[in-house]
Amino acid sequence: MNNSVQTISIVHLAIAFVPALVFVAVLVRWSTGVRDAVTALLRMLVQLLLIGYVLAYVFEAKTPTVIVVVLAVMITAAAWIALRPLPGRRTDLYLKVAGALALAGGGTLILVTQGVLQLEPWFLPRYVVPLAGMIFANSMNTVSLAAERFHAEELAGKDYVDARETALRAAMIPTINSLLAVGLVSLPGMMTGQILSGVSPLIAARYQIVVMCMIFGASGLSSALYLAWARPVRSA
Repeated sequence: MNNSVQTISIVHLAIAFVPALVFVAVLVRWSTGVRDAVTALLRMLVQLLLIGYVLAYVFEAKTPTVIVVVLAVMITAAAWIALRPLPGRRTDLYLKVAGALALAGGGTLILVTQGVLQLEPWFLPRYVVPLAGMIFANSMNTVSLAAERFHAEELAGKDYVDARETALRAAMIPTINSLLAVGLVSLPGMMTGQILSGVSPLIAARYQIVVMCMIFGASGLSSALYLAWARPVRSA
């Protein structure tokens, strides 16, 4: 297979923004969500342009300290972003979200890197950092959905058990949909990237199975932990 990856020029990269800008125009026309959308696009652009330089340093790291710091930053940022739908409660809920992400996401990362891939050394950056990113990003989104729905159900007067079950089901919809669609509707990022780089589709499929399992498990467990810790004292 051809192991070369197509280089994307700046001009062609700009073309990728066309659908995004069209959608922003729709938001402007409808007068809704423009600021959040534009802010997210700009942050994405700046962060990804900068992360290349950061990863060049991280991937050359010969000490686990650098990787531990990177993982800590991921968890810290993910927990804060996860609570974006609840800005008024970020302070009192932050530790619960961060703990859920660290315990469920971190445990899943250890299992995959040490039990499945058996990395040597254990902190091998080219594997640990991308896998951690996938785990914490997906767990962040699921916890965010769970938190928003749980507290909405509470405000609606639902008891803890009903609110918890509704929130968990709603939060897991995107993840479960991705499991149902993979291979039929979509070829996810890990598999697509490996195929584009020349890896056999059979090997790429195995890696994708590992990724889908770790995302499902980490996202579900992170949400479940958060919902368990968010239980009101009066319902204990």
